[in-house]
Amino acid sequence: MSEHGRIALVTGGSRGIGRAIALRLARDGARVAINYVRHADSADEVVKSITKLGSSAVSVQADVTKSEEVKAMFQRLRESWGPPEILVNNAGIIRDSLLARMSEEDWDAVVNIHLRATFLCTRLAVRDMVRNRWGRIINIGSVVGIGGNIGQSNYSAAKAGVIGFTRSIAKEVATRNITVNYVAPGYVTTDIVEDLTPELKEKILQRVPMGRFGRADEIADLVGYVASDSASYITGQVIAIDGGMVIS
Repeated sequence: MSEHGRIALVTGGSRGIGRAIALRLARDGARVAINYVRHADSADEVVKSITKLGSSAVSVQADVTKSEEVKAMFQRLRESWGPPEILVNNAGIIRDSLLARMSEEDWDAVVNIHLRATFLCTRLAVRDMVRNRWGRIINIGSVVGIGGNIGQSNYSAAKAGVIGFTRSIAKEVATRNITVNYVAPGYVTTDIVEDLTPELKEKILQRVPMGRFGRADEIADLVGYVASDSASYITGQVIAIDGGMVIS
């Protein structure tokens, strides 16, 4: 990417993996919009970090499960920089519970943020990308969308849905120089993992052939590559980055 490079939008970009992705794209020369819902201070900190790198960034508040807020976010970006050329659908939550005890509210909340939000943001982004004949859409998924996980039927179902969505849209826009891919992290050292008990961490690591948790910057490095021109012939793929979990 050039110094005044592509315009990128990272949903849920204020913390964790989203933050690392935003910083990586900025290092590669992109102008990065950091989407957040509640953590304005964290989003502003990411903007400051990107500015120190010599790149441009802006924070933009929007609940990406709500159509009107998504439309307003995209309109703001178009008016300030132009339409996003790189979209990273990263926003997410977990509401874990065994199915027999799972509430409808927890099911809906997780499916909405992971699947509905991906649809809403991608639908708007694709319209501009098709006109401009270039685009990168990267959906941040999870290995549990591939293999499932006890207590995460809502999360696993939503992430599995994003796989089907990714492959379908990849076929729709492939002739327009737009790629659509699904990056599937395993367990990554973020706030969620750090809050686990030592016993549970050890149990999880027994399922990881490499014997360690991933790092957010490792996920970001993969996203940076998939977003680049070097990955122009990769589309519709589910790319696991999990220390070998899916093969164990």
